[in-house]
Amino acid sequence: MSLIHTFAGNPLDRADAARRDPEWLARAQVDPGSRYLPLWQLSVLLDGEGRLNWLRTPDITRLEIDLPPVFLGCLDGIPHFAIDVSGVADPHHEMSLDEGVRFEDCRRAAMHLDTPSTGIVAQSRSQIDWHRRHRFCSVCGARTEQDRGGHVRRCGACRAEHFPRTDPVAIMLIVDGDRCLLGQSAGRPAGTGMYSALAGFIDQGESIEEAVRREVREEAGITVGEVRYHSSQPWPFPSSLMIGCHGRAASVDILIDPNEMADVAWFDRDTVRRALANDNPDLRVPGAMAIAHHLIRAWAAGEVDL
Repeated sequence: MSLIHTFAGNPLDRADAARRDPEWLARAQVDPGSRYLPLWQLSVLLDGEGRLNWLRTPDITRLEIDLPPVFLGCLDGIPHFAIDVSGVADPHHEMSLDEGVRFEDCRRAAMHLDTPSTGIVAQSRSQIDWHRRHRFCSVCGARTEQDRGGHVRRCGACRAEHFPRTDPVAIMLIVDGDRCLLGQSAGRPAGTGMYSALAGFIDQGESIEEAVRREVREEAGITVGEVRYHSSQPWPFPSSLMIGCHGRAASVDILIDPNEMADVAWFDRDTVRRALANDNPDLRVPGAMAIAHHLIRAWAAGEVDL
């Protein structure tokens, strides 16, 4: 089994055939047994134990939400939906939430949710956010309507179909023997000692390997040879797919782009291992929620043969 990152491992069957059946969707939306995950201002509802707080159909109907729900999929035959309740002015009062039940930022919630739940959060947040941002047709400017359970928006004027977007990002740890290349993005608070793997969006008409080499050349002036895929991670802020790779350096002299990076440097394996163990006051690396952590840890453990 490959590594399952935070925001992956979604257990729901996305049930494409069901979402194409408007009659089935209509029945599922009013079925008393269906589950609804509310998001308010893109924060997710958690119960008093910090778990996802699913509501039943009667709870949602009582709120008189104007926006249609997004069909996430089925689990054990039960339809699950996400619904944007941002129109509720005072959610704790109007939704009669029990003590301890609260809306929490999705990134913070993921720190204590189990991995499958974070996958559901990623799908819910990304799709709700996409619907909030794409209410008008990019072809003719007319208003669009949600269709196919939220998997499509359709223009009422020109009938163009618009699908949720996912933006691919290459994130890469470049290695040179017993050292690796880490950087600080421009704009990060100075003096934190936080370094991470380099990363950047993949351009149209560009392969993953080409994006790795281009981004490293642009940000650090380093030429990269062999590139190997490691793993991927959905990142729903707002809707990216982090494609993690390791690459072998073909040059070693650093020339940073100051518009993109505050610093880029080589770090030896022992220094990085101590940072991973939180035993290095001069170097901090991302925590386990981020794919960068696992790219760094795999190399530090000697699992990367480049």
